[in-house]
Amino acid sequence: MAKIRLFTTSILFFLSFFLFSQERQHVGNLMDIAIKAKIKKFKENTNFDKAQMFFRQGIWDSTLVYSMKEMSNTKNKELTDYCHYFRGISFKEKKLFNESKKEFNEISNNFQFFYKVKIKLGEIALGQNEFENALQYFEEIEKLPNVSNYDLKKSNVLHNIGLCYLHLKKFDKAEEYLFKSTKLQETEKDTLMLIGSYMDIATLYYEQYKDNQAIPYFEKAYHLSKKAKSFELRRTATKNMAVVEENRKNFPLALAYRKEYEKWKDSLNDQNKVWAIADLEKKFAVKQKQKEVNILEAENKVKAAERNGLLFSSVLLLILFGTGVYFYRQKIKNNKIILAQKNELDELNATKDKLFSIVSHDLRSSVNALKISNTKLIENLETKNFDELDVLLHNNSTIANGAYNLLDNLLNWALLQTKQTYFFQESLHLATIVQHVEYNYKPLMLNKNINYENRVSKTDYVFADLDSLKIIIRNLLDNAIKFSKENGTISIYTRTSSDDFCYLVIEDTGLGMSASTQEELLKETVLLSKKKNDDAIGTGLGMQLCKSLIHKNGGKLEIESEENVGTKIIIVLQKFKDHG
Repeated sequence: MAKIRLFTTSILFFLSFFLFSQERQHVGNLMDIAIKAKIKKFKENTNFDKAQMFFRQGIWDSTLVYSMKEMSNTKNKELTDYCHYFRGISFKEKKLFNESKKEFNEISNNFQFFYKVKIKLGEIALGQNEFENALQYFEEIEKLPNVSNYDLKKSNVLHNIGLCYLHLKKFDKAEEYLFKSTKLQETEKDTLMLIGSYMDIATLYYEQYKDNQAIPYFEKAYHLSKKAKSFELRRTATKNMAVVEENRKNFPLALAYRKEYEKWKDSLNDQNKVWAIADLEKKFAVKQKQKEVNILEAENKVKAAERNGLLFSSVLLLILFGTGVYFYRQKIKNNKIILAQKNELDELNATKDKLFSIVSHDLRSSVNALKISNTKLIENLETKNFDELDVLLHNNSTIANGAYNLLDNLLNWALLQTKQTYFFQESLHLATIVQHVEYNYKPLMLNKNINYENRVSKTDYVFADLDSLKIIIRNLLDNAIKFSKENGTISIYTRTSSDDFCYLVIEDTGLGMSASTQEELLKETVLLSKKKNDDAIGTGLGMQLCKSLIHKNGGKLEIESEENVGTKIIIVLQKFKDHG
């Protein structure tokens, strides 16, 4: 069970971070009431008012600016404590934990919400692996009388204590507190926290090699995660179940979990893109606020300049001149941007027109072939010629698959050209990727009685993007099947590789190609090619897509072929050297 223990141990940091995020989303009713009372009491302190407003909105940079201005202008210890608290939370949210600790340590013991300060210091210590220190802070909170009267969740405190003991290998204590927190969370119906607690309890038992006790909690976490809106929790729970079933040797069920994990991974990638856009919008808003601050400062300078008429006139002339220069430069800049956009649009339109022309021709050919085949199908259906019906149905399936692959390649090529694809290079186990792709093509090879052989080395890891590598292998394997004869042979294997590159070979005993055709296929050009074989007409879009994706992954494509003998397509990919 070594594999699953390594994964579940890595979950601990994620869950700790999850608890922090739950805590920070809850400012608290008592603190809200107290802050509103301070605003009424100190109406003249505008900087404090702005600091608390940005704090409640989660705009941390502006919170830091106005809380610092308030501290520099006031000697009121009560307001100073609130400003230090605002700054401590802001630095914590920005992952500047040492600065956050400094701010929290500046708060006096008389602060009304000093217990919240201890909770935050405990969370920071837990995140920095200072488990003894974190435990002291959380145990102080646990000892508070009538915890329900405070602005906090007891289940969170108990859970954090359990995590500290788990990290400290004090399993009995960890078990006691994790079960206490779980019981409260079940009463509170806190689904997100329950999922984390179940996985922490599973980790606790795995640390002690109590697999039979751990697995039911992984299963509980998995089933409960289906009710949660957190893609990260769903993904983690599903991957745990996949590894559990692999260790049980239940490979069909493990594969189902793996596929579900990939689905949540894709959903998480989409969600991360949304969050990235939101982060950009947030940064833009901060810049706008900074511009407002700059404008206010400029207004103050103008008011000071009004005391001297001559100076005011000079400043006014300079401002008018500077404004004219600024707008002139902006106009030039905007014109350049518009021209660049126009050129780019012209290129895209030209590419679009070419694609429409080629793809519409090939789709028309496929649809026409399908119409003719269906006419024959109806005729043979009337005469009950079942042998011919079987041939026609297989022919229809081949045409439909070809049209589908054409549209799929068209979509991927368009996304690549418009730079909308998600691209992330990582360490990939080459043999596993090949197995995933070949699974969908074995029925096609069986229909043509093609003998298939996979000899990909189990030790090779490549540095590439997962989705693009699957597209490359899928297209080249599809071509090998398309151009192979009945009872032919297709082999996928790795050649002896260099220190920097891995060579994946897809070999078939099909039609082969001439030297001129090979040279045409390997040209560095965006122009599409047409194959000359009437039985296998295509746009060449799949090969063009493969070349582009291989180049984007830092590799190259090589071809060895002889007409009527067969073809070897060699994909050269970067090795992942640091894989242990």
